[in-house]
Amino acid sequence: MAVRRFGLIMHGVTGRMGLNQHLVRSICAIRAQGGVALSNGDRLMPDPILVGRNAAKVEALAKAHGIDRWTDDLAAALANPDDTLFFDAGTTQMRAGLLSRAIDAGKHVYCEKPVSDRLDVALALARKAKGAGIKHGVVQDKLFLPGLRKLAMLRDSGFFGRMLSVRGEFGYWVFEGDWQAAQRPSWNYRRADGGGIILDMLCHWRYVLDNLFGEVKAVSCIGATHIPERVDEAGRAYVADADDAAYATFELAGGVIAHINSSWAVRVRRDDLVTFQVDGTHGSAVAGLTKCWTQHRVNTPKPVWNPDVPQTIDFTRTWDEVPDNEVYDNGFKAQWEDFLRHVVEDAPWRFTLVEGAKGVQLAELGLRSWRERRWLEVPALEV
Repeated sequence: MAVRRFGLIMHGVTGRMGLNQHLVRSICAIRAQGGVALSNGDRLMPDPILVGRNAAKVEALAKAHGIDRWTDDLAAALANPDDTLFFDAGTTQMRAGLLSRAIDAGKHVYCEKPVSDRLDVALALARKAKGAGIKHGVVQDKLFLPGLRKLAMLRDSGFFGRMLSVRGEFGYWVFEGDWQAAQRPSWNYRRADGGGIILDMLCHWRYVLDNLFGEVKAVSCIGATHIPERVDEAGRAYVADADDAAYATFELAGGVIAHINSSWAVRVRRDDLVTFQVDGTHGSAVAGLTKCWTQHRVNTPKPVWNPDVPQTIDFTRTWDEVPDNEVYDNGFKAQWEDFLRHVVEDAPWRFTLVEGAKGVQLAELGLRSWRERRWLEVPALEV
């Protein structure tokens, strides 16, 4: 067995998602386990260089996590032929430009989503990557969650029969920042900074719906800014003009109807911060981030509507939990391993920049549907 070094440039890891999920729980975890196992028995060991504008912050981050290399000079990092992959988890508005520079430098690219806040830019980037012949990928983390992997298993087993509908609930109360500090960055709530829940979450719902329940064919969406003023990290009040809630209905291939509520202004009374209920002719399932419960048609109770007497059925107890018959690794880490194998040994990969562009497309259509107050078809993308 040989250990093969793999040099990669990591940009944007000083932010919450880049630090926690990509650096600590993915790359550092992969290094701690001895690298990624390859098909020939070798191990691929990531050797990251951390890049950011604040040299002191990046240096401190590298030292805290046992990483030898860091820099505030992106151009120099891109010029190093020993680093073959560029990863970005920075701001949405900067992402396409950074990825374009990396492609020009001959790097493979992997990034967070949204790929861009504009579909034309996302498509141009996908075409550029295709023309350059480099490997490219977009994080589609929710497909790797244990709860959604269990839904995929149920679907593949034929458990649902004919799938009828999907109902999703996502969100939680993000504090306004005045009497309690907000648990999300303030830029999320400013339109000029690329904020808004429609752009953020419809990119997720596109790949979840496409890959688990049926390709999205049409969308109707209405957004809202429920909290119009918030307080930023410095204690200054600001106008929160980006949408903080979205209520979207989707028509999927095969006649499946999906509806997903997304909100940063909702208090949670459900099993998890995100839940999906899938109903079919033979059975139903409800999944959260890690757990999944099912109800088959032979175990479905038979309630009778009578508002004059208290309900006697404890509906929650009539569902059975899907057991953890396998060990589920961190979803971000699992996708990192798949992409690294794709880069070095051409293992199968489908979550390309084209898939990222599809998410941007649905977000744009959702925003347009809200403005025009109507249903919109989702056309096929040509790349």
